[in-house]
Amino acid sequence: MLVEEKPLMLFSLDSNIPLAEKVAETLGIKLSKCSVKKFSDGEISINIEESVRGSEVFVLQSTSSPANETLMTLLIMIDALKRASVDTINVVMPYYGYARQDRKARSREPITAKLVANLIETAGADRVIAIDLHALQIQGFFNIPVDHLMCVPIIAKYFANKLDNLDDVVVVSPDHGGVTRARKLADKLNTPIAIIDKRRPKPNVAEVMNIVGNIQGKTCILIDDIIDTAGTITLGAKALLKQGAKEVYASCSHAVLSGPALERLENSPIKELVYADTINIPENKKISKMVPLSTGELLGKAIYRIHKHESVSDLFE
Repeated sequence: MLVEEKPLMLFSLDSNIPLAEKVAETLGIKLSKCSVKKFSDGEISINIEESVRGSEVFVLQSTSSPANETLMTLLIMIDALKRASVDTINVVMPYYGYARQDRKARSREPITAKLVANLIETAGADRVIAIDLHALQIQGFFNIPVDHLMCVPIIAKYFANKLDNLDDVVVVSPDHGGVTRARKLADKLNTPIAIIDKRRPKPNVAEVMNIVGNIQGKTCILIDDIIDTAGTITLGAKALLKQGAKEVYASCSHAVLSGPALERLENSPIKELVYADTINIPENKKISKMVPLSTGELLGKAIYRIHKHESVSDLFE
């Protein structure tokens, strides 16, 4: 008796439908049908509009702003799928909200990234696929498999095609915590790295101190995982130019862009902000110097490999 392969189904919730459509295109399938509705009091209702029994289901949802709403929508969807007798539930989270609350920095603080992991697991997820988690230890917050994908190869490919002379390029980490990420991009481009040594007096306020590394007359590529209010990245760009850099590009995996971010970027000396499309940014929140890079092909290939029980790490080798 031949065992039939489980059907693959891809659902998109409401946070990043354009990315889900690119993933579906890479896989050569159509998005499965579901609807997300809200009652007048704000409660969320989900209806799955086709049979999912026995299927391997992938649900794409970035838990970006409004974070509580997108997270709750995801949890309700997982519960609905579990009750509809699916075979496996794979949660695709291009952006993992609350990832910055990954440890206790002060007394009596929560570790919300762990709480989110508990909620997703308790709801019934069998696997999580994420892109550039803010803290790698979040993988260990789960007792289910977590496939961690990286945007560095996509960003490296863009700059390799964009910049004529990579001999004059330096990859810059905006802080000590991002050195590993900067090193990965520098290795791909075969360039040196520099580090901005800064002090942060309070959340979302960064004060640049000095720069470690040679950036004199160089084209600098700042790389971070998350750009939120854009304070760190714009201050960093100004400091680099002040200390002799020729020009500055910025790049990130997750363009949160809250509060004064757009105004800061518009008024900054940054030539381009290159960002992955893990968070859907509406047209009215885009400025001319923003350049989106698609993660649709990366996610599509990862989903295909998981479905076929093949290695995901081979994508980065």
